[in-house]
Amino acid sequence: MSPTPAIECVDLTHRYGEFTAVDHVTLEVQAGETLGLLGPNGAGKTSVVRVLTTLTPVQHGEVRIFGLDARRDTMDIRHNLGYVPQQLSIESALTGRQNVDLFARLYDVPRKQRRARVDEALAAMQLLDVAENVAGTYSGGMVRRLELAQALVNRPSLLILDEPTVGLDPIARDGVWSQVADMQAEYGMTVLLTTHYMEEADALCDRVALMHHGVLQAVGSPHDLKSELRSDTSPDPTLEDVFRHHAGSDLTEDAAKRGLNEIRSSRRAARRAS
Repeated sequence: MSPTPAIECVDLTHRYGEFTAVDHVTLEVQAGETLGLLGPNGAGKTSVVRVLTTLTPVQHGEVRIFGLDARRDTMDIRHNLGYVPQQLSIESALTGRQNVDLFARLYDVPRKQRRARVDEALAAMQLLDVAENVAGTYSGGMVRRLELAQALVNRPSLLILDEPTVGLDPIARDGVWSQVADMQAEYGMTVLLTTHYMEEADALCDRVALMHHGVLQAVGSPHDLKSELRSDTSPDPTLEDVFRHHAGSDLTEDAAKRGLNEIRSSRRAARRAS
């Protein structure tokens, strides 16, 4: 009997009015795997993430998380999840410890275990020595690690990261991913991430799934997808070449269509993380 996949999406479709954000997506992610969900802005990635985290109901198709139905078993799914959204989720007026403790309460971590779990999550993100400092004094890299500590305090089976390193310098980004890799190795977590950093996805992901206009265009390991583009004129293609191949000339058009609110929101997140 084959193991239960961490994520199963079958014919997932999501619409906002007459606009189809996710168009009949079928995708399976194995337990312990790291999958990168890639695509231009507006590709449908965030809509998929919101359905997987049960923040948005399933409209059409089937979604299961470790065999749990996303329509019926939302609370059980949430107890299996850790989620770091693109927008910053800390409370700057609270200490690092208070931020993580708040999430421990939200995740219903038993009271007798709560202090140890909070310490464990802070230690895993190398924040225990600054746990009593107000989070508003943290650097961008420390803020992201604090958000990861919040997401890890319930020891999730599935960790979902929506552009977790936006606005961070390369050293801070490497620090965040080093901590995620350590936690994944220790607890066998499944990780799904979205990112616009192709070198990041290439280095971290077992497989990537590339979306465009709500449709899943390609799924495979970075090595295999790059190999498909190899030719005499392009002997050493990159994952960015794969991205451009599947997104095509629409990239400039898509960028022009992005709303001012989205641009302002992304810039605010980058500024707060810097």
